[in-house]
Amino acid sequence: MAKFESYMYRCLQLAQLGEYYVAPNPMVGAVLVYDRPKLFSSEVPEKTELILGEGWHQQYGGPHAEPNCLRNAEATHPQGIDYKSCTLYVNLEPCSHYGKTPPCAELIIRKGIGRVVIGSLDPNPQVAGRGVKMMRDAGVDVIVGVLEEECRSLNRRFFCLHEHHRPYVILKWAQTADGFIDVVRTEGKPIVISTPLIKQLVHQQRAENMAIMVGTRTVLLDNPKLLTTHWSGHHPVRITLDRHNVIPLDSHIFSDDAPTIVYRENTNWSFILNDLATRNIHSVLVEGGATLLQHILDTGIYDEVHVEVSNQLLKSDSTSVIEGVPAPVYPKTTKPIMIDGHQIYVARHCVNKF
Repeated sequence: MAKFESYMYRCLQLAQLGEYYVAPNPMVGAVLVYDRPKLFSSEVPEKTELILGEGWHQQYGGPHAEPNCLRNAEATHPQGIDYKSCTLYVNLEPCSHYGKTPPCAELIIRKGIGRVVIGSLDPNPQVAGRGVKMMRDAGVDVIVGVLEEECRSLNRRFFCLHEHHRPYVILKWAQTADGFIDVVRTEGKPIVISTPLIKQLVHQQRAENMAIMVGTRTVLLDNPKLLTTHWSGHHPVRITLDRHNVIPLDSHIFSDDAPTIVYRENTNWSFILNDLATRNIHSVLVEGGATLLQHILDTGIYDEVHVEVSNQLLKSDSTSVIEGVPAPVYPKTTKPIMIDGHQIYVARHCVNKF
């Protein structure tokens, strides 16, 4: 079992290489290992294990991890491969249906691979055990559940979408040491809390999630672009609320850089999550402001909280006349990590376990 786990960890490493480019598909890595007693070459001693090929899902709509892995193996071993004596490791169940690419389970059967070790079953109803059944019916030795928790955690956004029909929700904000996220204002720029490094990490978060959401007041006051400009990857879909139809059409949020969804008539949180799921959006990063964040916290339908606490004070003492916007209230269940002198709290709310 330890051997299986070591190769599965490698699958997880490979899978992450596609992190910013495969959504809404899952991140998947695959490793082909020659590990049977009779070897394809007399020059290799018995019982030696050889990694023949590796691959990962690189781009949405492109080949999956399994064909990329086998293509890599065949390119580096042109003398031929005894697939019957090989084990294919993959962190997610091979697909069994025709989508943008042919079924990977069918490819595995056609190649005659002897054994397949899988981290987790695919929650997509189009697969959901069918890939495993197809391979077993064809005589492939299939093992399921190696590092299952780690495999599910890597693709927790994908699992959330298919198991709970809603996006994975991450709440994020920055606050001062005395608990404020901004000054009360009707115009002008917000206070600067995050350091340049942490701002860059925020753009990394944007690249990791399919959508980003802010409230009406944030759009009106800050006119944000909500793009991923300081990290590689795609721009997220931009989401905002506008019940009273007050957001100007020339706002940055309506630029051609990325799609934008505006909820007007129905701004119920459960409705929004259901609607985003029907659009195949598997994750949403909520960046504020305080009213929207606190509302979502109160509903309890969220999965992670990321809070940056700076070492600066908005009010120097109790007599300060500065009026601040209080940060949302949430239970600090984890110890913070330090980044650039600021405390970063990351808490899994775990409405559902992934």
